[in-house]
Amino acid sequence: MNEVEVDVLVVGGGPVGLSASVEASRHGLSSVLVERHAGTSIFPKARLMSTRTMELVRAWGIQDEVERVGLPREESLAVGVGSSLLADDFHHQVAEIATDAPQSPTYSYICAQDKFEVVLRALAESQPGADVRFSTTMTELTQDASGVRAVVESGGRSTVVRARHAVAADGGRSGVRTALGIGVQGPPPLGHMVSIMFEADIAHLLRDRMCALYFLRSAIPCAVEAVDNDRRWIVQTGYDPADGGSIDDFTDEFCVQIVRSAVGLPDLDVTLIGVSPWLQQAIVAERFRADRVFLAGDAAHVSTPQGGFGMNCGIQDAHNLVWKLAARQRWGAGEALLDSYGAERHPIGERTVEESLRNALITFDMMEGKLSMAESLSLQAGRRSVEGLVLGFHYDSTAVIPDSTPAPTPADPYRTYVPTARPGHRAPHVWLDRAAGRVSTLDVLGIGFTVLTPTGSGWAQAAKETDARVAVDTVEISADGSGATDSAQWAQVYGVGSAGAVLVRPDGHVAWRTTAPATTPDSAAALTAALDTVLAR
Repeated sequence: MNEVEVDVLVVGGGPVGLSASVEASRHGLSSVLVERHAGTSIFPKARLMSTRTMELVRAWGIQDEVERVGLPREESLAVGVGSSLLADDFHHQVAEIATDAPQSPTYSYICAQDKFEVVLRALAESQPGADVRFSTTMTELTQDASGVRAVVESGGRSTVVRARHAVAADGGRSGVRTALGIGVQGPPPLGHMVSIMFEADIAHLLRDRMCALYFLRSAIPCAVEAVDNDRRWIVQTGYDPADGGSIDDFTDEFCVQIVRSAVGLPDLDVTLIGVSPWLQQAIVAERFRADRVFLAGDAAHVSTPQGGFGMNCGIQDAHNLVWKLAARQRWGAGEALLDSYGAERHPIGERTVEESLRNALITFDMMEGKLSMAESLSLQAGRRSVEGLVLGFHYDSTAVIPDSTPAPTPADPYRTYVPTARPGHRAPHVWLDRAAGRVSTLDVLGIGFTVLTPTGSGWAQAAKETDARVAVDTVEISADGSGATDSAQWAQVYGVGSAGAVLVRPDGHVAWRTTAPATTPDSAAALTAALDTVLAR
């Protein structure tokens, strides 16, 4: 039997697994990704890419390509409600991008999963050290003190894959999670749902009401998702087995009837593309780690589709995890750093699932007529603004060194993001001026640790004297325009005073912060101690 030895085995080739593969290559790790399907998704199960995900897409160098295959941004921000797409009572509202735009160099975007996966797969396959295998099924997974051993099959041939660690990104019905005996917590399924993808020539009828998402109180209450806002669309509705409903009820004739009712044209020419049943759930795995195997994405947490959180939360899982695997294998990090994955991501998974459940309950109230059209539109449009959730989350773990400052307390932590460089939080976006043009603070962060500090503080020299095993880059920023990188605001936003520094982790979260200048020989030792603490060495 053929054998392959790599650093990381990734199980699952959806957005989360592909992101883990990309991150592994960026951090110098070899990987094998196995996916049982022959190709990427043919059904656009997820569409919304959060601002934080778009920041990673930007760092991966594929933002332009993603935006070419997605919806125009103005259509990505709109939500509509009505009794049908063409009804006189239809109203839509566009999220106010101006409120959130200053918080990032990019913004949330609608790009259907079937399009996004093609872009992401091409990127993963082009990276050094990546072995991406579709049409490949994992039939066995074991682990011991030295690593994991998997047997994978493709085309009638078996291969043994040996890896130091494994990432299980194999979906909400994760076979790996089940095999590991990891349970899930959450309410019973909220409903049996059906997604109907269809083609119809209706774009010209919707020119003044284009949205990314439409909630409709038609004869059969449903939601309509724009795939391309041209010819391809998805209708989502449900059925209740307790009342005798079944997926078998959704014949071609009935699906066409649902589509025509949603659009508001009884004789609309409809071409059905596919029908996909699914359970609406809100569950979180009891734990995200079992020795050398880590759960990510839907294998770790399943959100309702309301809010578009699931895929994004999973991609953040991969971003949080893979640098830690690299640090363990290449920088001498301790096991406690790997434990911090669950300590950091489990609370985020719980909060994300909870917010998706809240969104689902609002939708149920709307569909059942408990909310007026005006109330429905206001709530649905308001809940589309989620920067507090997707940018304002923070980590509390052994991989973060607190500085005794309080966390921001916005009145609405779901919607409102308050920039802060308090340890544990995402490093805030601030525009920096360089001779070649303006860049974001997020653009200057590397794949290792980064020290951001005022020019002349002494922390750049201290960073040079830290442990050579760990990649530490330094960016000095002047406040008066005298340096190679300038900003009059960043030091205030980051809370470092005139001569302090922040140490940013490879995942863009602040690990350590000081307001003191590096004026003594102890400064290099202090920075090294911070690295040792974060890396659990």
